[in-house]
Amino acid sequence: MFIPLHDRNDLKYIRVQYVTIGLILANVLVWLVATVALDQIANLAALGFGFIPAVVFNHAVLDPSLVIVPEDATFITYAFLHLDFWHLASNMLFLWVFGDNVEDALGHMRFLIFYLLCAAAGALVHGFVAPTSEGPLIGASGAISGVVAAYFLLHPRVRVWVLVLFRIPLPLPAFIPLALWIAQQFVMLVFDLDGMISWGAHVGGILAGALLVLVMRRKGVPLFDRTLVKPRAMETKTSIPSVPLAE
Repeated sequence: MFIPLHDRNDLKYIRVQYVTIGLILANVLVWLVATVALDQIANLAALGFGFIPAVVFNHAVLDPSLVIVPEDATFITYAFLHLDFWHLASNMLFLWVFGDNVEDALGHMRFLIFYLLCAAAGALVHGFVAPTSEGPLIGASGAISGVVAAYFLLHPRVRVWVLVLFRIPLPLPAFIPLALWIAQQFVMLVFDLDGMISWGAHVGGILAGALLVLVMRRKGVPLFDRTLVKPRAMETKTSIPSVPLAE
């Protein structure tokens, strides 16, 4: 539907979004090792680190020779594997555009916890939707969906440059493309249960992200761009009234 390119949304609490950058580097490194450098083990990695609902919910047993991490760990490990370059690139682009401001609103460590919890929620809902599936779920989409939902609640009025229909660049208020994207995930969950994309993982991440940002954001960080939050470096002992956010 759209590809995010850039947002006009400066950081207010942190100088560098090093958790976001670290997550992107980790995903790229895992893909390079599992898919490029050692192409022959890509399938084994998917089975060993991917989330397999039938195994987790005791409908099937994974061959012991393929077990790499405990079943419960796959709620997280699956989110660092990707099928191909475009699968990786699309997820990392969303994380790059939207992750920094969510990290800014939550703080470094809470953002990392938030990201992993959204990934786990995505796997859980995927498992509920297809509990007997023996195919491994891989990809960061559940976690990224949580980031998108959090950004939607935090900064709906911020201008985001998006590539509409993969060819038309437009600056839009974030709530327009993000609301359409979020709605699409719920619609596709109902009408495309047998597709190659796990809409359940997307929906699980969205629900987790929307709920977690309410309780995990820094004290004083508003929702819906209600006020312009003053950077900590600019704080003084003098009380300054909040300023409405200019679009």
